[in-house]
Amino acid sequence: EVQLVESGGGSVQPGGSLRLSCAASGFTFSSFSMDWYRQAPGKEREFVSGITWSGSTSYTDSVKGRFTISRDNASNTLYLQMNSLKEEDTAMYYCRRQNGDYWGQGTQVTVSS
Repeated sequence: EVQLVESGGGSVQPGGSLRLSCAASGFTFSSFSMDWYRQAPGKEREFVSGITWSGSTSYTDSVKGRFTISRDNASNTLYLQMNSLKEEDTAMYYCRRQNGDYWGQGTQVTVSS
């Protein structure tokens, strides 16, 4: 059974940092491309960042230069390092496995002064 469990969310002030983690199980993690998405209240879920099985990365424009996606295939974990956080980054963050469209339960990120 594919399982994705996010952690690392929390409340921070603008300019702060958080690192999200997504623990994957039930599949060969190193063989799949993975994504981070987010959904703010009243808005549609949106793509944030992705990393292919080979390590190529992509980002939505609003987070370029502030967020970094990475993966540790030895521990089956996906990461999202978020720096210089802004209030508009407030959302529920989800990890997603491509090829089969599996999602985690999400972790809340709140950026507020």
